[in-house]
Amino acid sequence: MIKKTIPDLDLAQTAYSGQVFRMLPVEEERAREISTKISFPEDSPCFRAVTGYHQVEICQNGHEFAFMTSESEFELVWRDYFDLDTDYSEIKKLCDPADTYLLASIKKGWGIRILKQDLWEVIVSFVISQNNNIPRIRASIEKLCSLTGNDTIPDPEFLSQIPVNVLHSFGLGYRDEYLHKIAVNVMEGTFMPGRLRSMSYENAKKELMKQTGIGNKVADCICVFGLHMLNAFPIDTHVKKILSEHYKDGFPFDKYGKYAAVLQQYMFYNDLTK
Repeated sequence: MIKKTIPDLDLAQTAYSGQVFRMLPVEEERAREISTKISFPEDSPCFRAVTGYHQVEICQNGHEFAFMTSESEFELVWRDYFDLDTDYSEIKKLCDPADTYLLASIKKGWGIRILKQDLWEVIVSFVISQNNNIPRIRASIEKLCSLTGNDTIPDPEFLSQIPVNVLHSFGLGYRDEYLHKIAVNVMEGTFMPGRLRSMSYENAKKELMKQTGIGNKVADCICVFGLHMLNAFPIDTHVKKILSEHYKDGFPFDKYGKYAAVLQQYMFYNDLTK
C-alpha cells in the first residue's frame, strides 16, 4: 500500500462522470476494512479500478489517497491511468470569468480527471454505450468479462470467435453485430487500433468512423478516453442541451480547444447530476 497526495482528483466524480465503466465502489464491508487498516475515516470512499490485466483498490481522504498496490505498479500503471502528470488547476484557470455556466460546472466537478484507459476496452465499452444506460452498459461489460475467466474484456481474437447470438444474450441488442464485426476486422488487419495513436485527432476520428457501429459521438469518446486526445469534444443529448442553453453562438473552441474534452466533462457531469 502506498499513500499519495493528489490535487484535483475525486474518485466518485471521476467514476460517475460517464467516461469509465470499470471503476466501481468497493463493497461497504471491504471499504471499512481498508479504511481502518490505513487510518482513514471509516466512511472514506473506496473504489476498485480495472484496466487491462491490472486492478487496484483506492481510498480517498480529502486530497490524500491510498493505493492498494506497490510503488512500482503505481508508477508503471496508475500514475498514467489517472493522468497525474497533468496540472488540472492550470486547465481550470483557462475559464473565462464571464462564463458562469462553465465556472459552476468546474466547481461541481472539480475532481474529474480524464483517465487514460486501455484503448480496446474503450472501443468495446463505447460501442456498447450508444443509445444505452450506464447500469445496462456495466452489466453487459461484466458479462463479457466473465467469458475470459480473468475479469478482462475479451480481446479481438477472443471476441471474433464468440457467435453473435451468444453476444446478443448479454443484453447488447443490435450492438452485438457491431462488436463482432470490429473484432473480425482487427483480426483480418483491416482495422488496426494501435495505429490511431500516431494520428491527428481528425484522422483518428475518420479512421474510427469507417467501422460499422462507430458514429460521430462514439468516435469522439474513443479519441478522448482511449487516445487521450483532449481537443476532441463528444456531443450527446446532455451536451446538445448545454450548447443550446448556454452557448447559442457556439462553444468558444478558440479559447478552450486544446483542453475542450476536460471542460466538456465538467459540463457533462454538471448536467448529468442535476
